[in-house]
Amino acid sequence: MKSLPQFSDSSRISLKSGFPLLSVYTRHHPDCRNAGDKNWRRCTCPKWIWGSLNGRFIRQSARTHRWEEAEELRRELAERLPPSRNSTLAPPAPAGEREQEIPPAEVLPATPKKPRVTIKAAVDAYIADTMSRNVAAATLDKLETIFRKQFLAWSLIQGFEYIDEIDLDALLNIRNTWSDAALAKQKKQSRAIGFFWACVRRRYLIENPAIGLGRIKVVQVPTDYFPADEFQRNLDATDIYGDPRGGFISVEDLRIRLRIMTLLMRWSGLRIRDAITLERHRLHGESLLLYQAKTGTPVYVPLPPHVLEALESLPPGPRPNPRYFFWSGNGSPKSAVANWQRSYRRLFELANIRRPDGERKRCHPHMFRDTFAVEMLLAGVPIDQVSLLLGHASVKITEKSYAPFVKARQIQLQESVRNAWKVAPPTGDGPQNTPPASTASGEQTCRMAVDSRRKETKGHGVSPLNGRTRIAPMKL
Repeated sequence: MKSLPQFSDSSRISLKSGFPLLSVYTRHHPDCRNAGDKNWRRCTCPKWIWGSLNGRFIRQSARTHRWEEAEELRRELAERLPPSRNSTLAPPAPAGEREQEIPPAEVLPATPKKPRVTIKAAVDAYIADTMSRNVAAATLDKLETIFRKQFLAWSLIQGFEYIDEIDLDALLNIRNTWSDAALAKQKKQSRAIGFFWACVRRRYLIENPAIGLGRIKVVQVPTDYFPADEFQRNLDATDIYGDPRGGFISVEDLRIRLRIMTLLMRWSGLRIRDAITLERHRLHGESLLLYQAKTGTPVYVPLPPHVLEALESLPPGPRPNPRYFFWSGNGSPKSAVANWQRSYRRLFELANIRRPDGERKRCHPHMFRDTFAVEMLLAGVPIDQVSLLLGHASVKITEKSYAPFVKARQIQLQESVRNAWKVAPPTGDGPQNTPPASTASGEQTCRMAVDSRRKETKGHGVSPLNGRTRIAPMKL
């Protein structure tokens, strides 16, 4: 019997009975429109590998929906086999030698079939894990909005059911639907990347499709605040705020409460949520205990006398609560914040603050807190102390928003510019091409030294050379 020919390494996945040892096929979803063609490559259905390996039949998932990656895995599986065991087409062993048995360790077992995870199940698991980590309620609300209300709704519209169907193209499409500002888009994309990393850690996905998203450029807008004249215009607008026809409380009480809230945020630096939910027992004499909701750092800040008097004479709200200054204690603080923000939008329309070019200035309640910080920095208070009063977790957060208003830094920059004027006084003629004064004076000193040397050596070792005077070297 003629022996079979020897095959090269590149063809060790050879033919047996006319079929390849290992091959890739597509295991289509039931609703895939190409479900009848197992060789269809361009759908997002999972790819599998099947065939004969070391004389055993295997079928295992390639753990990818890309045909090229499955082919790469198939080649790696074939190249792991020794030449004498990779194919039944290898030359037979010499007579008398017992054929070696293949160790079971070299046979790759088929991976157990794992059920696919739906997008809804992945979102539910991610939200449940977030709740178990005791994150802030505001953060949890944002995640609920992004993933339950927006991501799930978009997936249903696009026809996606399972989390492994979401790839980079799908994420790019959903990002195109975002109508938020640049900073909000950047934060939303960061949360999406974190969600898919959680899916990878849970083995829902093999790779994170969101890491291919490009960075969103955010232009940092300088922090704006209310100078003294603009702040006074806001206070004056409270006198004409409200509908005289009445409401839950008298229009005069409504105006007084809005005015006192404005004074409180301006002189305490509280956020609007912390100001609304401010408890009465936190006022100790002339100082207010600042319990920042985000950091929990207890800090006292003194309040001006007119602000203290206003708080003591605050008229009751629609549903007064003796525990709080402004809040009734009923419902969610988020709803109370939304009501006050609507009031401030009307107030800013009445104030009608405009920029020098006539454009209306964009105003929001957080600018009262910014005004507190900026006025402190302009008064020379160190930025680390201002950071503590604001309740920031790090002074870097304060520097990011308020560094241009640090008075000591401004004075230092101005002094540096003035010192530069003393070295090279400005002439108004623009840059000069002449060498600096120090260089010119150095050359003049060098010439004087040469002339003096010539006088000393006149008639002693001086000889002409090509029309020039040569100075003889000194004898030591």
